[in-house]
Amino acid sequence: MVAFYRDVMGMQVTKQNWRAGVVFLSADPDAVDHEIALMRGRPQGDDPHLIQQISMRVASLDDLRAFRRRLVADGYRIEGVVNHASAIGCYFFDPEGNRTEVFWVTGRPCWVPTANPIDIDKPDVEVRAEVDRVWDQLRHVPVGGTMAEESATLQLGRPG
Repeated sequence: MVAFYRDVMGMQVTKQNWRAGVVFLSADPDAVDHEIALMRGRPQGDDPHLIQQISMRVASLDDLRAFRRRLVADGYRIEGVVNHASAIGCYFFDPEGNRTEVFWVTGRPCWVPTANPIDIDKPDVEVRAEVDRVWDQLRHVPVGGTMAEESATLQLGRPG
């Protein structure tokens, strides 16, 4: 799947952790760090869901806060709100149980798939400080790169 989206669809691998089976791709990595998140594995037994997640971008942190409040008010199950450094994502489940993310791009390029819980109800200055704290730890990883402690690297062959 990674080779298809990279080689056929022209997307760029932006984040990867092969050991965990996670690869993110984007057609426009300067604007958004992921549009597709691929995860290793297939559903088992009575879980027919093939979608790992659907991701949709909002324009501002306030938009993300408003979206989360609306989801909570309407009774949707929130999985969590996390700091990816490059974005803050609110993960929830749609009426059919598909994992969905609404995210705000922070302006900090970070190419490590990380998800640290964050309280977006705190003041903007505190939220941004937490984004910067995570970004300071991870910013050295280039687009499509791997962290030094990751023992396995993503090795993908091109279709032959």
